[in-house]
Amino acid sequence: MRSYQVLIIGSGFGGQCAAVNLLKAGIDDFRLLERRDFFGGTWCQNTYPGAAVDVPSPLYSLSFAPYRWSQMFAGQAELRRYTEHVIKQFGLRDRVELDANVERVEWDESEKRWAVHTNSKGIFHAQFLINASGPLSQPVIPQFPGRDRFQGKTFHTNNWDHSYDYRGKRVAIVGSGASAVQVIPTIAPQVEHLHVFQRTPHWVLPRVDRQFGPVQRWLLGRKPAYKLLRWLIYWQFETRVIAFKYSKPAINMVQQHALRFLKRQVPDPLLREKLVPDFTIGCKRVLVSSTYYPTLSRPNVTLHSREQGIASIDETGINTADGEHVEVDLIVWSTGYDATDGVISYPVSGKNAVQLSDVWAEYPRAYLGTSLPDFPNLFIVTGPNTGIGHTSALFIIESQMNYIIDCIRTVRDQGLRSIEVRRDAERTYTAMIHREMQRTVWKSGGCHSWYQSQSGHVIAMFPGFSFSYYRLTRALKPADHILS
Repeated sequence: MRSYQVLIIGSGFGGQCAAVNLLKAGIDDFRLLERRDFFGGTWCQNTYPGAAVDVPSPLYSLSFAPYRWSQMFAGQAELRRYTEHVIKQFGLRDRVELDANVERVEWDESEKRWAVHTNSKGIFHAQFLINASGPLSQPVIPQFPGRDRFQGKTFHTNNWDHSYDYRGKRVAIVGSGASAVQVIPTIAPQVEHLHVFQRTPHWVLPRVDRQFGPVQRWLLGRKPAYKLLRWLIYWQFETRVIAFKYSKPAINMVQQHALRFLKRQVPDPLLREKLVPDFTIGCKRVLVSSTYYPTLSRPNVTLHSREQGIASIDETGINTADGEHVEVDLIVWSTGYDATDGVISYPVSGKNAVQLSDVWAEYPRAYLGTSLPDFPNLFIVTGPNTGIGHTSALFIIESQMNYIIDCIRTVRDQGLRSIEVRRDAERTYTAMIHREMQRTVWKSGGCHSWYQSQSGHVIAMFPGFSFSYYRLTRALKPADHILS
């Protein structure tokens, strides 16, 4: 029997952060389960052309692992190197089980532990279970009529096939979100023709990037300088919440800035008209690019708006809603992820065989976005309402660790076996979240985004300042929990 004090599902930044924090708390009886055949998560999986972070690298990093970044917005290759740097620095490679796809997990009330069933590595047992599989790990591909008839090449940006040479080919990109605006400028100069199928235009702001020189990189390797730069960037970005939630004049000012940017970069009024969103900026993810708009003006790029969208797919290409047949060699699905209703992709059975899918049937929710009644010793990293639209997700992950480690330490130090959030505490917290959400642009901005579940509730985002979430997670509140 393979039994551990803690099992961590996922080996991306969430799993790495959990592992390092366990080690710092003196807990070394843990194992990471990774469904893929490599360690590392998002920035090792997403290798599409142009992949890069859209938060400044010094902030999009773990506070305990400074790094000498080469530029303000790191590309995928450098992010992968940073991931490997963290893994090596803290000796995590020997603590991971690869090719261990979790198929279901079950709570054993008599033993006070979780049984984790995997596809090929058997069953693992643990007193505590930390799900760190991440919200952007389940790609979504729309079921267009005839999709399976296409005889050319297809893949999702999440699984880019580098064995396929797209140069000189006719390519369709389906989607215009965060990954699409990185792929499109990168491959457009190399393809014969690029067709961009846009369901909804997004607001785009300029990407103010810069290379770090040798002296600056040396300073980034020094903890005091690194910490100072992180906090300067953090507070600059934190002010964005004022526009997203508290000030209509502020958000109007940002939107006017985005409109001026669009007008400056797209001189063709007909093309520009297709690119103006019909919702308030921030309602959907704001994209950051200084090359996307100019690329759409290239002679070998065609933008298909919703009215010219996909009606069906056949053997040779795409049939549009306005009657055109677009022949292509490659279809790239840049269509996002199931980041709300699919927060956890495998069945979870808690106390008295309560199913997580039933608890979340109306919409996903959790106390601090992390724990639930009837699911003792289970913690969800980047769970419901922990997303952040204005700063680094890693700040939220590190905040969650304060709560998670405090829970585990409390059970251990008091000689107990389990901790479970009280039902009334979860209900009170969830009510607060959705009451506060009413004031945000994510709820009232006039769009339907991937931030929302099928119920219409905004599930992906935390409705306030990230330091407010940090305060909520800073210390365990014993009165909100059942300890046994």
